[in-house]
Amino acid sequence: MINRVRQLVNDIFPEIVAIRRMLHRNPELSFYEYQTSDLIHEKLTEWGIEHQTGVAGTGVVASIKACEPDGFCLALRADMDALPVEEQNDCEYKSQNKGIMHACGHDAHTAMLLGVAKILNELKYNIKGTVKLIFQPGEEKLPGGAKSLILAGVLDGVDAIIGQHVYPDLSCGSVGFCAGPYMASCDEIDIKVSGIGGHAAKPWERINTVLAAAKILLVLSELYPEKEISLLKLSQEKKIQELPTLLAFGGFSANGTYNVIPDKVTLKGTLRTFDEIRRVEIKQSIFDLVTKTAEEFGAKADVVIKDGYPPLVNDGRLGSEMKNFAVEYLGEDKVKNLPQLLTSEDFAWYSQSIPSCFYRLGTANAEKGIISKQHTATFDIDEESMKIGVGLMTWMAFNILTV
Repeated sequence: MINRVRQLVNDIFPEIVAIRRMLHRNPELSFYEYQTSDLIHEKLTEWGIEHQTGVAGTGVVASIKACEPDGFCLALRADMDALPVEEQNDCEYKSQNKGIMHACGHDAHTAMLLGVAKILNELKYNIKGTVKLIFQPGEEKLPGGAKSLILAGVLDGVDAIIGQHVYPDLSCGSVGFCAGPYMASCDEIDIKVSGIGGHAAKPWERINTVLAAAKILLVLSELYPEKEISLLKLSQEKKIQELPTLLAFGGFSANGTYNVIPDKVTLKGTLRTFDEIRRVEIKQSIFDLVTKTAEEFGAKADVVIKDGYPPLVNDGRLGSEMKNFAVEYLGEDKVKNLPQLLTSEDFAWYSQSIPSCFYRLGTANAEKGIISKQHTATFDIDEESMKIGVGLMTWMAFNILTV
């Protein structure tokens, strides 16, 4: 059956490449994936696969009912949205939408899941249960399309879910797995420090909001020092969960000048952790520390923390099974153990609801010059990796539904 799956992948591979390139030329931002949704609808209709469009906006959800469809239900997920990035690649399938690019590989995810759908539809009489195919909008924008789809009932009756994501940190030909907590939660932090602005040379007439904001930044950075995380990551001697909190600020805006203290300073940052209880505690500590520090300068601080994605936790049993299937399909040397990541993914919403496995598909190829990271203007994939992505996900689903 492995050989049959591989042959079916080879047969449809040119079509999968063509779909991926069409999507890459026509990227769409989060929750505006209308053309993408139409293309998915067109292909599923052509292949006779039952599906529903317009789920949570632009989402598409398909079902392949095999023998005994009331049995085990497995969901497979691909995200569809692009990023506000101006592409700098010089290729025949370069983005035609100015300022928008598939810089995270969601075009490949969508194309690969369509390939899996086509093959599983051909094999449906060899499996039992139901396959649900989730083409999800808005992964790149909080609170994430996954949450909207769950509220729309997409997980009703689903026993487990699998997702794969392209990964330029692995070479084409390899895949990677991480058991348990894999990716961190993420929350967006907005802090506004306000007071009486004025002439820099007259401190008795104004409040130094810049100094107050700087002290806030220093206090928070000392409480959650990112240098220690960097050292742990570089040494690879410990897992990141031993220091589960990252608090980093990328925005500091004080619209004053040489001799003008502004009446308002804003800070923008992100909070990352693997522990939901700790996540709540840290948010409260941020409120308390920021408020207290601002008061020391006679300033006022307003803190708004926008809840993002929860931690992504891979189910131990399901992940172990999927890793074993990967070894069967690719060989042990091609299946890697991955460290935890402080990046986040809205697949986490699924992982908080049902047994989940989120794994990585190697897409880099140094010999071809394909080495750029995700979310950059030169990101691309070795399209040969999609053969592995389609075949492996098909093999996983086939095995789960024949047990």
